[in-house]
Amino acid sequence: MLMAVLADIHANLEALTAVLVDLDTAGPAVTVSLGDDIGYGPDPAAVLEALAARGIPSVRGNHEWAVADPARERLFNAQAREAVARTRELLSPELVARVAAFPTSLSLYGCRFVHGLPPNDTNTYLFEAGDVTLRRAFSRTAERVSFVGHTHMLEAASLRGREVERFELSLGDNPLDARERHILNVGSVGQPRDGDRRAKYGLYDDARDVLTIRAVPYDARPTAEKIVARGLPRRYADRLL
Repeated sequence: MLMAVLADIHANLEALTAVLVDLDTAGPAVTVSLGDDIGYGPDPAAVLEALAARGIPSVRGNHEWAVADPARERLFNAQAREAVARTRELLSPELVARVAAFPTSLSLYGCRFVHGLPPNDTNTYLFEAGDVTLRRAFSRTAERVSFVGHTHMLEAASLRGREVERFELSLGDNPLDARERHILNVGSVGQPRDGDRRAKYGLYDDARDVLTIRAVPYDARPTAEKIVARGLPRRYADRLL
C-alpha cells in the first residue's frame, strides 16, 4: 500500500492545495495528517475543510490542543500564543470542537501516526529526545514504523537491537532497513524550517519499505500577505519567503 503522510500544514491553504494536486498524481491509497493543521497561517478553517473533504484523518498537534484548551497557551512563546489566540478567533465553535476531538495518535495499516513522539506524545520534539527516551518510545510502540511531525525537519531515528541511530532524510527515496524500527519525520507542508521553502510530505510504500520525500513548489506570497492582513505575527509570513 502507498500511504501519504502530511505534517504541520499550519493553516497554509496554498501549500496544502499544491500538495493535494501532487497527491492526485502520486495516487496513494490513504493519506494521514500528523497534526498542526492549524496555527501560524491565515486559513485554518479552509484547511480543516479541505482535509475533511478528502476524508483525511488527523491526529492532534500542539496547536490544535492549545486552540481547544486555552490553558495550554502558556506552553508557547509570546508570538505563538498570539497566533493561537488569533487562530481560535478565525474558527467557528464547530471547528474548534472538531480539532478538540482529534485523537492523540492513530494506528493504521501497521504504522503509528503521532505529532510528537510515539506512541502518544503530542509535545516532545524528536531532536530533543535522548537515546533512553527513544528506546522507551520504541519499546512502548507496537508498530515498527512511526511517523511524527512537530519539528518541521526531515529527520529520523532507527533502532536495531539497543542501538539508536539518528539521521537526516533526503528528498526522494529513503529505503528503510527491515531489521530496524523507525521514527520518521516527513517535514512540514506549510511552515518548513530546513532552508527549503517548498511544501514537504512523505509517501510510504510498505511493500518496498521505502519512504519518498516530495518537495512541492508553490507561490507563498499570497499566504504571507494574508498572514499579515489577518492580524497574525509577521514572523510567520517572513518564514515563507
